[in-house]
Amino acid sequence: MKVNKVKIALATVSGKAYYKLVKELNQRKIPFLSLIPRDHVPLNIKVVITTKGEQHLVKHPNILIFEDEMASTTVVDEAIRVAQGKRDYDRVIIGIDPGKTFGVAITADGKVLETVTCLSLEETVNTVLESLSRTPAAVNMVKIGNGVPIYAEKLVHLLDMSLPKRVVIEIVSEAGTSHFMRETIHRRGSRDMMSAIKIAERYGQVLPRRKRTQ
Repeated sequence: MKVNKVKIALATVSGKAYYKLVKELNQRKIPFLSLIPRDHVPLNIKVVITTKGEQHLVKHPNILIFEDEMASTTVVDEAIRVAQGKRDYDRVIIGIDPGKTFGVAITADGKVLETVTCLSLEETVNTVLESLSRTPAAVNMVKIGNGVPIYAEKLVHLLDMSLPKRVVIEIVSEAGTSHFMRETIHRRGSRDMMSAIKIAERYGQVLPRRKRTQ
C-alpha cells in the first residue's frame, strides 16, 4: 500500500469504534491510516474519523465524528465523499445480479463504494433503499441483470413500488458478465458481486415507472 494514496485516517483509542470502522473499511478494501488522536496528521490525509470525546485532540480541517449508535457505513460513506473532494455525487448507480442470491454493487461517479450479497428479494430491496438514502447524488439509477428473468421481474416490481419516482430503473443484458471470472467459479457470492459491478457499468433498457407517488 502506497502511503501517498491513503486519504482517510482513523484517530481513536476506543476499541469499539476502531473495531467497527476497521471492519467496514477492510470489507470495502479502502486503505486507511491508524493514528492516536494527538498524532501529527500527514498532509496526504483528506479526512480523519474520530470519536466525539477525542475530536478536540485531532488537528485537521476535515474531521468526521463516529458515535456508538451510528452505523459505520454512514461515516465511511461520508469519508469517501470528503476524500474525493465531493459534497454530493453526480451519479449513483446500483447494479444487481438477481438469482438464488443477489449480488449488489453500489457505485458512485464510476467508482465502486461497496459490494454486498443478499439472500432474498426483500433484503435486496432494503439494501437498495438504504444505500440510496445515505449516498446523496443528483442522479440515482438501479440496473438489474436479466440473466434470471423470474427473479429480475419480481425485483423490478418491488423496486418500482418502493423507490421514489425520480430513480431510474434499467434492465441490463448479462451476456458476458461472468465468463472472465473463472477464478471465482466456486465462490458464488464473489461471482454475483463481480457480475453486479459489470451490470452497473453497462447501458440497459430504461423501464417506465408505474409508481404514481413521489
